[in-house]
Amino acid sequence: MPRLPRANLIGVPQHVIQRGNNHQACFACQQDYATYAGWLTDYADKFSVSIHAWVFMTNHVHLLCTPHDNDSISHMMQGLGRQYVRYFNDFHQRSGTLWEGRYKSCLVQEEDYLLQVYRYIELNPVRAHMVEQPEDYHWSSYQINALGKKSPLCSPHPLYLSLGQTATQRQETYQALFNQPINKQLTENIRQGIKSGMAIGDTLFKEHVEALTGCRMHPKKMGRPPATDD
Repeated sequence: MPRLPRANLIGVPQHVIQRGNNHQACFACQQDYATYAGWLTDYADKFSVSIHAWVFMTNHVHLLCTPHDNDSISHMMQGLGRQYVRYFNDFHQRSGTLWEGRYKSCLVQEEDYLLQVYRYIELNPVRAHMVEQPEDYHWSSYQINALGKKSPLCSPHPLYLSLGQTATQRQETYQALFNQPINKQLTENIRQGIKSGMAIGDTLFKEHVEALTGCRMHPKKMGRPPATDD
């Protein structure tokens, strides 16, 4: 099946995921995580991308980010991916590919969905049973967004900033979002969005994206087309 073209809109957040080839590890030690984080910071700045949330798992990466130039996320991920593969192969004395093809991404509607994608990303280590609480995992943005840890990588989204008038208020409100599990249907929508490349949002948002980008945001209907008179 041919893959859909990417939908890119300046100023619209995207959920990005990149996996290790054949589910192999793309981080083998703490230095790998730190190196990736440092270069992600550099390339995000170079190509004008704001990173709002992230998690670096053993064999994949999730990012929530907003581009401020045309194709800036694509340029960021391509540059970062090549740089990191060179480092990884040299440091671990290996050769060959590291990533599972091109990264996957989808646009995210801000209202009702953006903060849910924040949560989905930062709860990854909990769902994987690596930690009991999101604050226990070092390589995610939860400690920044919920606990106030400083990071040059994190650029708060305006919706996050609207959670409170002060940093303390925002952090407390953000922590409260994690008191309830994410709705199962919403979790499935997030997974299907990243799998298909179609936007995460309501029908009106998807129609708006289709009109602006020309990219299909709804799955094709199954079955034969209806018969017509000659």
